[in-house]
Amino acid sequence: MTDVLTQSEYEGIAASLTLPTGAFINGSARRAASGRTFESLNPATGDTLSQLALCEAADVDLAVEKARDAFNSGSWAHQHPADRKATLIKLVKLIKRHQHELAVLESLESGKPIYDIETVDLPETLHCLEWHAEAADKIYDQVAPAGNDAVAMIVREPLGVVGAVLPWNFPLLMLAWKMAPALAAGNSLIVKPAEETSMTALRVAELAIEAGLPRGVFNVITGPGEITGQLLGLHHDVDMVSFTGSTEIGRRFLEYSAQSNLKKIVLECGGKNPCVVMDDVENLDMAAQHATNAAFWNMGENCSANSRLVAHKEIATKLVTHIENHLKQWPLGNPLDPVNRLGAIVSKQQHARIMGYIEQAKSEGATLVTGGESIEVANGFFIAPTIFTGVTPSMTLAKEEVFGPVLAVIEIASEEEAINVANDTCYGLAASVFTASVRRAHRMAKAIRAGTVTVNTYGEGDISTPFGGFKQSGFGGRDNSLHAHDQFTELKTIWIDLADSSQDALD
Repeated sequence: MTDVLTQSEYEGIAASLTLPTGAFINGSARRAASGRTFESLNPATGDTLSQLALCEAADVDLAVEKARDAFNSGSWAHQHPADRKATLIKLVKLIKRHQHELAVLESLESGKPIYDIETVDLPETLHCLEWHAEAADKIYDQVAPAGNDAVAMIVREPLGVVGAVLPWNFPLLMLAWKMAPALAAGNSLIVKPAEETSMTALRVAELAIEAGLPRGVFNVITGPGEITGQLLGLHHDVDMVSFTGSTEIGRRFLEYSAQSNLKKIVLECGGKNPCVVMDDVENLDMAAQHATNAAFWNMGENCSANSRLVAHKEIATKLVTHIENHLKQWPLGNPLDPVNRLGAIVSKQQHARIMGYIEQAKSEGATLVTGGESIEVANGFFIAPTIFTGVTPSMTLAKEEVFGPVLAVIEIASEEEAINVANDTCYGLAASVFTASVRRAHRMAKAIRAGTVTVNTYGEGDISTPFGGFKQSGFGGRDNSLHAHDQFTELKTIWIDLADSSQDALD
């Protein structure tokens, strides 16, 4: 709590900020070539925060040109890895120095509780950047067993110009997940933040220049996905796009690649993640605490949210009661008040989408236990945490990703049924299992088709473990860990023939 300020201090910071308006290309902010802008809104109040540059073809072309020039010049790509590390560590220190400013920017645009940003998002952002920076000069290449007459080296090389397309739910953290390994590997980067949450990426780009990144290495283009994102995906001089967002939009980037230059695409997409609680759970209240966090943290706007509670029928009712009790400790309100654990939904459109799912669940026969209503706070977009019981696997609430504070409780009667229900989804991002049996934990962790399975806890691992999904939750690679560097590098084989027919050559 030492880094958390008071509400009045955060409001003072908010009042003092000069909010960005331009995209960030080749080391400086600039208006869109067309002069067009779009509104950045505060979802907690409905007020306009800023008018940001709406980047179209001329702006995207310029960003790609400058990123390519920077890459070809070798000003970053050819630096000694230890020098790239030193610059990124300097950036970490600058972000730390400006952490409260960044936290307020993030909260104003996203509606996220400032408490979560200060205690989770920012510390993990800093750790991610530092971890990959430190890895820059510690990843070795390989030599293959090619025999006495050859040397075969397997080396990693940066891809070139990389696009990073970010979601709106964790703007700073997802930026770090992409930029840290991409820059550590020596690429030039073009960030396309979500239309709803662009400002922290723009501020980090300014700090990156201050830290010493050469101009053109880190660019930010702003605008709607259907314009700016599409132009980036279709660009013939972009070598790779790393995308985090919905499966629907992820598919489009695969199409953009096929329609342009077959650029490499890595996708981290949606999830409909199960939290399985068996009847032999050792501590029901502990399981309830994790289930509450898994479903409602960040207002459920989380691709790894455990939005399906798959509970054994013998403990289901008690489990839901425990979750209701934990929810009493999750106040909802002004995101800049650090007391609140639940903030605003990111936009009016997302608010309406979530309320649509709630009404559909009622009409399909699910039982509303708590919540289910829009909350009026300062003209913002707020929804009470909502729990439905009596959900069956065929209901819409059990199948589709809501991306909001809505938990579907599905009762099961056996381990086999739990696994079948957990796997009854087109997604496979994350899952949790709660059981006192080590044997059962191993069986179920192996049987559930998901990129991350946690046992007797909820989480995504940490920076040292890869994160990504099975099935329609992921494609082409993983974020986090050293495996993230695979996303942003190409493997090259260098084969050197050592055969020597001269008379003085050694046999």
